[in-house]
Amino acid sequence: MPYIKKEDRERARLYLRSAGELNYAVTILIKSYIKHNCLSYQTINDILGALEGAKAEFYRRVAVPYEDMKISTNGDVY
Repeated sequence: MPYIKKEDRERARLYLRSAGELNYAVTILIKSYIKHNCLSYQTINDILGALEGAKAEFYRRVAVPYEDMKISTNGDVY
C-alpha cells in the first residue's frame, strides 16, 4: 500500500499531484475490484492483465510520441 497522508487521500482520488498519490489511487481501485470480485486466481489475473494493458497503451500513446519528439528536437543517438 502506498503511504500518503490521511488528509491527502480524498483529494488524491480527485486530483493527483504526486507519484505517491497516483500509486494510492491505483491501489484503491485494485482493492475495490478485489472486494467486488473476491480474491481468486482469476481476479489476480484480471488485475495484472489490466495493469499490463494500461501500461502498454500508455507507452504506445504517450511515451513513444514523446520520445519521437525528443529525437526530432535533439537528434537520434543510434
